[in-house]
Amino acid sequence: MSDRAGECSVVELGRLDYGEANELQERVRDAREAGLIGDTLLLLEHSPVYTRGRRSQPEELPQQAAWYAERGIEIVDVDRGGRVTYHAPGQLVGYPIVKTSDVVAHVRSLERVIITALASVGVESRARVDEGSDFTGVWVEEKKIASIGVHLRRSITTHGFAINLDMDLEPWQWIVPCGLQAEITSVAAETGSTVDAADFAAEVSSAWAAELGAKAEKISSERLAALIAPTDAPLA
Repeated sequence: MSDRAGECSVVELGRLDYGEANELQERVRDAREAGLIGDTLLLLEHSPVYTRGRRSQPEELPQQAAWYAERGIEIVDVDRGGRVTYHAPGQLVGYPIVKTSDVVAHVRSLERVIITALASVGVESRARVDEGSDFTGVWVEEKKIASIGVHLRRSITTHGFAINLDMDLEPWQWIVPCGLQAEITSVAAETGSTVDAADFAAEVSSAWAAELGAKAEKISSERLAALIAPTDAPLA
């Protein structure tokens, strides 16, 4: 079985519902573990959804589920680390499915990727590593612009990061994001202009590949489906 070390691919998927994306992640994770593919970054955006990580507390969603549903927002419990966060159109979500023996180093590398990509559009940002796990992610001064939450199973990661580009920020005010009373910001809020999502995705892809010491190959969703298809076959 090939380990596929040094190989990495990027797949841009457009908008996917959270459940569909979660199922795809698991299929890609299984294919990575089986050595059918190398490290793979899925880039996409979600319809409005609050996701609750393993460390979430009930008070982080102060309203009833029906109240959020009336506003078109789904609530999903997930197996990643971290607390409550929000996904919606205008946000770039990245799911790096990679092989690693050090999940903390993986998280730190994602912070560096995001900081590099944000610098390319004129946003100066930072990580807050020394302030504890609740401050994981990327910040513009004291405002959070990107969230990170990952899951590791048998040395393969799922879940990843979400970077606020040009989204409606009001729904963040209806939760306690990431367990913190922190202001949330976006690239548009910081720069006063709209970032080209495709160009920004390319910057993220380039920074991610550089972190891996590899050159990313952009592949289509159809090509990805063909590569991971053997994992869907019944076992003999």
